[in-house]
Amino acid sequence: MRTPLCDLLGIDVPIVQAPIGSASVPVLAAAVSEAGALGTIALSWTKPEDVAALVEDVRARTSRPVHANILLEWPSEARLEAVLDAGVRIVSLAWGDPAPYVERAHAAEAIVIGTAGTADEAERFAEAGVDDVWGGVATMALVPAVVDAVAPLPVIAAGGIMDGRGVAAALALGAQGAWLGTRFLLAEEAPVHPDYRRSLLAARAEDAVYATDLFHLGWENAPHRALRNSTRERWEAAGSPAPGERPGEGETVATRDDGTPIARYSSAMPVASISGDIEALSMWSGQGIGLVDRVQPAAEIVRQLADETDAVLACLVVAPTEP
Repeated sequence: MRTPLCDLLGIDVPIVQAPIGSASVPVLAAAVSEAGALGTIALSWTKPEDVAALVEDVRARTSRPVHANILLEWPSEARLEAVLDAGVRIVSLAWGDPAPYVERAHAAEAIVIGTAGTADEAERFAEAGVDDVWGGVATMALVPAVVDAVAPLPVIAAGGIMDGRGVAAALALGAQGAWLGTRFLLAEEAPVHPDYRRSLLAARAEDAVYATDLFHLGWENAPHRALRNSTRERWEAAGSPAPGERPGEGETVATRDDGTPIARYSSAMPVASISGDIEALSMWSGQGIGLVDRVQPAAEIVRQLADETDAVLACLVVAPTEP
C-alpha cells in the first residue's frame, strides 16, 4: 500500500491522523508517527508562545515526521511562524485560502497541505503552490474529481474512512493516502472523556448527525457532525431555531479543570479533564463510527489499517488464467 505520498512525507504507510481538536495531543501524534503513519498536533487554538513546548513534547517521544494543523478562520501568521520556528516541516492549512502562507512555508522547506471541498478549490490551491491536497466532503464523488483536477499533485482522501476497506477505496479512487479522524478518537492515547468514549462505542452511523451551526460557540460557521444528544433534541423540539433563540442558550453545562465554564452549544470537545454534563456537549463524530467497537493503542490502529488495506488490495489482484 506504499504510495508516492509516503516518500513525500517520510512515512511508511499512507495514513494521516486528522487534527481532532483537543484530542490531538503530543502523545497521540507521536504514537501514530512512531507506528509509521503521520501524527498530527492541532494548533488552531494554541497560543503562538506555547507551540514550541508542544512540538518538543512530540520530539521527545518520536523522531518520525509529525505535522501541525492550523485553521485559517482567524489570523494565523504568528502561529505559522511559531510552527516553522519549532522545526515542523509538514503543515496543513484548513478553513480558508492557504495561498498567502505557501511562500513563507516553502521558504522554511516545509510541505504545505491544503484543504479542498471542491475540485475547483483544489485546482486553485494547486496553482498557489501547495504540495498536497486533502478534501472531506462526499468522498466517493469528490476524491476522483480532485485527483483529476490537480494531477500529478498527491491527494489525501478524507470523510467516513474508518478501516482498511475505506483506505483501499480511497486508493482505488486515485488518492495517495487516507485522512482519519474519528477512528483515532478511539485510540488509547486520545484524552477523550470516558462518557464520550462510551457514546462513540455505542453509536451507529445514523447517530452522527449533520448540522450547519449547532455547536457554534468558539467556532462559528463551521458545518459539522456530532452524536445526537439532549442538546440537539431540545433544539429540534423547539423547531431548530437560530442562535440567540435556542433553548438553554447561555447556561453552563460543564467546566474545564481550571474552572472555566462551558456553555451549551459550545464547540468544546469533551476531553477527560472536563466535568459536568458530558452528554450535552458537542460529541464530534463521523458517519463511519458504527464500524469500530473497541479502544486500541494508536500503533495497533495503524497496523490494523495497514493489514486490512493490504488484504483488500490483494483480493483485487487478478492472476491471468490459462487459455
